[in-house]
Amino acid sequence: MGQGGAATRRRLALGTAVLTAAGLLTVAVPQEARAAVACPGRKVRTLPFSTGTVLVHRRGGYVCAVTVPRTPGTKRQMSVGVQARGGRPVVDSGRYAYRAGPVTVHAGKRCVWVRGTVSRGSGSSGWILC
Repeated sequence: MGQGGAATRRRLALGTAVLTAAGLLTVAVPQEARAAVACPGRKVRTLPFSTGTVLVHRRGGYVCAVTVPRTPGTKRQMSVGVQARGGRPVVDSGRYAYRAGPVTVHAGKRCVWVRGTVSRGSGSSGWILC
């Protein structure tokens, strides 16, 4: 092989290295961090419960929430809901493997109530962010 063969081997080695690094980053990033990307703003509450966690973010007058299971990867019943005081709850419910949500409400300066379930476990905040 001439110079063309060496260049091809270098390109293949570089491509393999990039794909391996991308795969390692995907595994190394915690599930909570991957789920948090779904909600804009800063995390203001973490509501852990026996089978999962509800992550609550706030940006401006908007509140966003996501429910993540303690052990991701298997489809199971999950839900997340956010309700601004005086408003109707916004809910995402179904069979998911990695997260329920995100759901977002405009709360302005009103309190919100956040709920989340994974299988039989559930968590609820009560009125928060008042």
